[in-house]
Amino acid sequence: MNHSTNILPVDYDQTLVLAIELSNKSWVLAGQVPGLSQTKAKRTIEPNKNDLLVAINGYRTRAAAAGRPVKRVIASYEAGWCGFWLARWLIAHDIEVHVVQPSSVPVDRRMRRAKSDGIDAELLLRTLLAWLRGEPRVCSMVPIPDEADEDARRCVRERSELVSERVGLVNRIGAILATLGADDYNPLLQSRRRRLTELRTGLGNPIPPNALAKIARLLTRLELVLVQIAELELERDAVAKTDAPDQAGKMIQQLIRLRGIGVQSATVLVREAFVRRFANGKALGSYAGLTSTPYNSGGIDRERGIGKAGNRRLRTVMVELAWLWQRYQPGATQVVWFRERVGSTGRRVRKVMVVALARKLLVALWRFVIDGVMLEGAVMKPSI
Repeated sequence: MNHSTNILPVDYDQTLVLAIELSNKSWVLAGQVPGLSQTKAKRTIEPNKNDLLVAINGYRTRAAAAGRPVKRVIASYEAGWCGFWLARWLIAHDIEVHVVQPSSVPVDRRMRRAKSDGIDAELLLRTLLAWLRGEPRVCSMVPIPDEADEDARRCVRERSELVSERVGLVNRIGAILATLGADDYNPLLQSRRRRLTELRTGLGNPIPPNALAKIARLLTRLELVLVQIAELELERDAVAKTDAPDQAGKMIQQLIRLRGIGVQSATVLVREAFVRRFANGKALGSYAGLTSTPYNSGGIDRERGIGKAGNRRLRTVMVELAWLWQRYQPGATQVVWFRERVGSTGRRVRKVMVVALARKLLVALWRFVIDGVMLEGAVMKPSI
């Protein structure tokens, strides 16, 4: 995030700066209160929003008593299990909020370091103050997504969870049949129940009753999963076909016009990434976990691969698209760049370089839907 374009200058004589360490048992607050610079303003409250508001008002009262009335409140907490509801609630109460990416906060590297919620709150406060001063690379802030966009993203993630459940159920059915020597059975076919009664073990006998009953129960669960997947896919496809889409829908429709990109890939790209605000392509690549992690210290100089610290769903889709892009968009600039560098090298080099292709392609697609910059050499699908 760019400080100069998003953060107003801070007058610390009139600004309450607050760090909140969240947990399910208590919230620990560490603050820099105007007029009380020599006082350790730290307290523990119950984990609810009303107690937080009471604590903030208490800080305001103490600052006013010291002759420094608070005109601005800046709060921060680490992104985690509580999501973004607290940030939205604080914004609704005229409190400026910044959500910190936890893995970006530097910590003590000693093997046995002291750790408590109070220590973490103080560290978060120091990090926030350094970030407000404009110190570079002190931490990363997470953009707070729109509530509607965050809710729409749940459908994408639910489908991924259901697909994983489907794979697990199919594998469990296959494992049972494998122990019996039965094969040539696909539980995803419409005739799965009829085919189950016709199956024979490796000895030529019918499936034993307990195994048959267990497989039947697994099929019942599998059928429910298949129905739910179909419902989610109908909702997903409806967005791509509507004549009056919202902003996210327009981006999805724009992406599926490109050869090699289907509705599912376009939906994941938009819901997981493109609805968010990114300062530049580097920030987007970092969010996807596709940036490099070099280790260069003294006489050691090696590359440790990508960070994998970002959105794994987005990263997975982009690597898949990078392989598909070579097939469906052979004349695209990104593919030409990839082939020039890979040449006739082996599979290992291609698997490494395809990550770089995925990062380049992600940035190009982002500029395509946000700024309307057409991908050079890319081909659109023919109009129907």
